[in-house]
Amino acid sequence: MSTEPLVVEEVYFYPKENAKSHHTFNYELVHLDPPTAVLRRGESFTVALRFNRQYVDETDIVRLLFNFGPNPNIIRGTRGVNTITSRDSYLTDLEAWGVRMMSVNEEFLTVEVRSPIDSPVGIWQLNIETTILHSKEPPNTYNYDRDIYLLFNPWMKEDLVYLEDEQLLDEYVLNDVGKIWVGPWGSSRGREWVFGQFDACVLPACESLIQRSGISANSRGDPVQLCRALSRIVNSNDDRGVVTGRWDGDYADGTAPAAWTGSVAILEEFLETGESVKYGQCWVFAGVVTSVCRALGIPSRVVSNLVSAHDANASLSVDRYYSKDNEELDFDPNNPYGEDSIWNYHVWNDVWMARPDLPKGYGGWQAIDATPQETSDGVYQCGPASVEAIKQGNVGFNYDVTFMLASVNADLMRWIEDPESEIQYRKIDCNKYHIGRMILTKAPWIFDPNGDRDREDITSIYKAQEGSEAERLTLYRAVRSTSLAKKFYSLPSPAKEDVEFDLVDLDRVNIGEPFSVIVNMKNKSNQPRTIQAILSAGSVYYTGVKAHLVKRAAGDFVLQPQASEQLRLRVTVEDYLDKLVEYCNMKLRCIATVAETKQTWAEEDDFQVLKPSIVVKIEGDPQVGVPATITLSFKNPLKIPLTECKFNYAGPGLSKNKTIGFRDVEPEEEVYVEHQLVPQKPGSQKVIATFTSKELVDVTGSAAIDVLDVDE
Repeated sequence: MSTEPLVVEEVYFYPKENAKSHHTFNYELVHLDPPTAVLRRGESFTVALRFNRQYVDETDIVRLLFNFGPNPNIIRGTRGVNTITSRDSYLTDLEAWGVRMMSVNEEFLTVEVRSPIDSPVGIWQLNIETTILHSKEPPNTYNYDRDIYLLFNPWMKEDLVYLEDEQLLDEYVLNDVGKIWVGPWGSSRGREWVFGQFDACVLPACESLIQRSGISANSRGDPVQLCRALSRIVNSNDDRGVVTGRWDGDYADGTAPAAWTGSVAILEEFLETGESVKYGQCWVFAGVVTSVCRALGIPSRVVSNLVSAHDANASLSVDRYYSKDNEELDFDPNNPYGEDSIWNYHVWNDVWMARPDLPKGYGGWQAIDATPQETSDGVYQCGPASVEAIKQGNVGFNYDVTFMLASVNADLMRWIEDPESEIQYRKIDCNKYHIGRMILTKAPWIFDPNGDRDREDITSIYKAQEGSEAERLTLYRAVRSTSLAKKFYSLPSPAKEDVEFDLVDLDRVNIGEPFSVIVNMKNKSNQPRTIQAILSAGSVYYTGVKAHLVKRAAGDFVLQPQASEQLRLRVTVEDYLDKLVEYCNMKLRCIATVAETKQTWAEEDDFQVLKPSIVVKIEGDPQVGVPATITLSFKNPLKIPLTECKFNYAGPGLSKNKTIGFRDVEPEEEVYVEHQLVPQKPGSQKVIATFTSKELVDVTGSAAIDVLDVDE
């Protein structure tokens, strides 16, 4: 019998074998040389130890010590200590580390280990102590020198992120390519995005950004606290977060948001440089959040709210103010610190989890928003806000339910200068239907390149049907709990007036085509009515910020009793082309006053001037490991040259992100570029492409490609 303790010579983590049962086989880290173990908490895994001599059960003591974070502590759940024993033991306690001996074969010892179901998520370290029974000497210590990633486990019902429908986990955890709906109501489209959560750089980038967020090690097992931290650290507005937001169109010192094909290049740059990556906008932030959440095992999807309110003063309304001359004010007289705005669309994330901090029924989908808009607890973070709480108007629940409720269901109120009013402005209109026109996400299991069959309308999970009694009750329940909102909603709305106005919506205008602003009017009274009207068209950023006035017309005219007439402002290509800003969004506005009755009406409509798509093709029958040619093509729709041109393309299993510089493109020229790639994985793969230039951005395209295996 040996009096010397065992010496550990090798530890075998069986990364690939364990990964199969842990749903982590897709992670590139598992397949590198040397491989890294990627495991899910609460799920048992196999480890083998090789010693310098045969293990003797009666006298050898072997302890496994799992450690997490800077100061591991058993009480805080950041340390697990297990002594291996041959006695029958069952891994029944889900909230403690457990180990069970499986076999002894000479100098090899194989054990089954299970981590607690509430373990902190991230990198764990393993130390092994060996000693002899009754020995007074310090134990031998072996430090396993590779990282062990422990992730959330949505497949296990005891985990807070458990999602019962396993098929949905294929979409919300395992799908690495998706779509993000962008663009105004009427012309929104699904923009393809590579989440790429299995790329080798993503888990290390997740570890880096979570550490930078400052969340404590013992809070990293709580999806509520971790997702709140992610909403803070993915933007760099008030810390050294992942992505720097910019919305003014000037991206010369970075990458234009429209040029990104997905999250991997962003996370790779962040990991390599340690600096915030330039630049992102709401859909970029949401794409990165999805990649991080899915990588960590939190079911996540991207949510697009078409016509989204940014309520800057917690009034649960978006307020437009006009002077007595019918000119819209460019400031909010009742909020000196900022003004409400309406984004053409805004994009955030839903994450799936139980909410033990809230009453029963408020778990499931939770909204988090990484776009820096308003501070919460002093920093730019938002959520997780229970989507059920948003729908029910329960604004007292954590976190940021009031702000999210306003985003999807605020009323649009318009006010005109009136010295006789107690607040110096009189309410002229309250539109209950404008905000939150449609809330979209990608439907599970479907991918429609350059089409919309994979769009899912989830408006009904965020609010009751617009205008219904249930929807109004929800909003008023929230208003009663919000002091400023009570004041705004208590002021009387205008009575129904006798001239009807209708601004005709424009849905689709192709770039290079003219369009018209049209207002239909009907005088329902038996008296003539004198109308003073202003019509205008202007370019706007998608956040609702005005860019350029394109055309404006103002005038007075008489509308005869019971008569109908039409106002029309024609806008030519020459009027608007050089005034477009990125994404080519336009806003139509009209305000009209009836002189005899003081009735005032105002309305606005957003639409997008549409650009062509990139046609993406791969020649022949692509095969794993065999070079293939990808072609990207589209037609310049403009009668001006395009300069500073770049193509980007990427697709998991096909190609890492590639950037191809391109010459200037002539007016109305057909653009065509070829590039070589080597497919890495068989089966159906997706490739996503973008084109940017100084004059034209946000040109995108995608294709689904079937890759043959080597043996086929």
